[in-house]
Amino acid sequence: MRTFVYAANPARVVFGAGTRGQVRDEVQRLGCSRVLLLGSPPLADVADEIAEQLGELAVARFDGAAMHTPVEVTEQALAVVREHEVDCVVAVGGGSTTGLSKAIAVRTDVPQVVLPTTYAGSEVTPVLGETAEGRKTTRSSPAVLPETVVYDVELTLGLPAAMSVTSGINAMAHAVEALYSEQANPVVDGMALDSIGRMARALPRIAADPRDLDARADALHAAWLAGTCLGTVGMGLHHKLCHTLGGTFDLPHAETHTVVLPHAMAYNAPAAPEAMRRIAEALGVADAAAGVHDLVASLGGPTSLRELGMPESGIAEAADLAVAKPYPNPRELVRDDLAALLTAAWRGDRPSAGGSSALARLTEQVVASFDRTPDARAKQLLTDLVRHLHEYVISNDVTDAEWRRAIDFLTRTGQLCSDTRQEFVLLSDTLGVSSAVDLLTNSRTPDTTPSAVLGPFYVEGPPAAEHGADIAQGLPGEPLWCDIAITDPDGTPIPDAVVDVWQSNEDGFYDVQLPDQDGPVLRARFRTGADGRLTFWSIVPADYPIPDDGPVGQLLRAVGRHPYRAAHVHFLIDAPGHRQLITQLFTSGGQYLDSDTVFGVKDELIVDMPVQDGPTPDGRQVDRWRRLDFTFHLAPAEN
Repeated sequence: MRTFVYAANPARVVFGAGTRGQVRDEVQRLGCSRVLLLGSPPLADVADEIAEQLGELAVARFDGAAMHTPVEVTEQALAVVREHEVDCVVAVGGGSTTGLSKAIAVRTDVPQVVLPTTYAGSEVTPVLGETAEGRKTTRSSPAVLPETVVYDVELTLGLPAAMSVTSGINAMAHAVEALYSEQANPVVDGMALDSIGRMARALPRIAADPRDLDARADALHAAWLAGTCLGTVGMGLHHKLCHTLGGTFDLPHAETHTVVLPHAMAYNAPAAPEAMRRIAEALGVADAAAGVHDLVASLGGPTSLRELGMPESGIAEAADLAVAKPYPNPRELVRDDLAALLTAAWRGDRPSAGGSSALARLTEQVVASFDRTPDARAKQLLTDLVRHLHEYVISNDVTDAEWRRAIDFLTRTGQLCSDTRQEFVLLSDTLGVSSAVDLLTNSRTPDTTPSAVLGPFYVEGPPAAEHGADIAQGLPGEPLWCDIAITDPDGTPIPDAVVDVWQSNEDGFYDVQLPDQDGPVLRARFRTGADGRLTFWSIVPADYPIPDDGPVGQLLRAVGRHPYRAAHVHFLIDAPGHRQLITQLFTSGGQYLDSDTVFGVKDELIVDMPVQDGPTPDGRQVDRWRRLDFTFHLAPAEN
């Protein structure tokens, strides 16, 4: 049984887009009327906007916040506080501005309203780090904690991608150390893991598109959680090293955290294996420390103290300072071991994933071989693939016999691929990779139809068919009348949309699998009319097994999985001005809806095909038939 104490820090959080418009209300809510506005030259426009909103409440302004919160700057700001009889501080900016606000509050007890523009997270902590005479010290006090934090996601849109990466990793460090803190508890653990995973997913999206508001919201949410973790439990080796390096060598705050974090994690890994396992799981990697390093490297962030301007000669001094007044830490702080950690961080080494130094060098050698790749995306994909493959081999201690068996499996998989069979697609499907890529690439809004995997049996250029045609062409099966509409998200019909349809026969075979079948059947290409609709006859789809006479089938049998797909009809829809939609419709009540072997079923794509016994829509003479009515909503094309 786990024993713990949990104490939450009081804080009021206002989160959203455009929430900076509520600052005046928040100041008045605190009963204040004489505001000192803290800003910085790069954010002058935002500070001007806040000043205009505050109006007569803003009696003074100070734009001189500095990194590491030097006490001499705090004294300058305090002079302004006294001169104007300030009763509240409103701070707009990153960690430096927030730090100055805290330094003022701890000396005067004036309330604070903080508007963060980075992912520092310090705005929700009672911790203050200050620098005096080249030494950075920290203190913790309830008086340090801001009374209100206004998170406006729009304020982070101007944060350059590079700064977003370092600021985000800085926040991640708070969550990482919370997991192995002496005060760790289940409540903080949950927030920390959510923060780590959320930030790791958000940063690549921000790097790809700095104006992605949803990604910015996720990163700011993660930073809030991480800061809350730091404010609730204690700090360890990582923060001690960063405070030492920043205060002693005047290194940039977030960048230093970014470089040091994976090395501090690797140092603590032997003493905190469960925390590292959970971090690795949140990151989706085999090794937590290496995973953080790789994330930073893939996003172009700093990976060495050398590039931040730290002299190599300072390593010994930093190691001495780190052990002089150590923070609580899961692993004992040994001076020579810390010097080795700092040396690796200074050089920019990648923390080992647990293998030998020779294996680590091999991985780095292979990764370096892609340095001249002209396409940045190709370089990222290849280097990340190498790292993950090497980590897999190392963490599983793969033997030569196992490697040969894997190569044989892949060889046989490739040998079965042809114009009519794609065994590699089957392998991707049954491992869930196809569905994972589909979800990442084709995520939809609630107003559009979900996508699904293409599958291995699509054939380019299916035969054109008129509305009302029977694509089964007389094949046995229960007749199915399909009445399909294609619209915008708002329901506006889309004319002249090209709709490819294909499915298996009642025995579960596609036409390309039938050697005696003369020409295409159960597949066709339609165009919607002016009303955005099309109709056709087919047969009710059946559950069927994927081809299981090859390596993929052997794999499924070896692990006790069935090869069956839930009954479905495929659709591929193209329309001018809209995103292509590849999807499937599944028959409700089917046997394999909850265990589809390629993980392709989505609830929104499960449809009823009710039995009919009256006249058919086109007068066809059929005693018993079913009908499928469905409207596909297409997303607009991206600009």
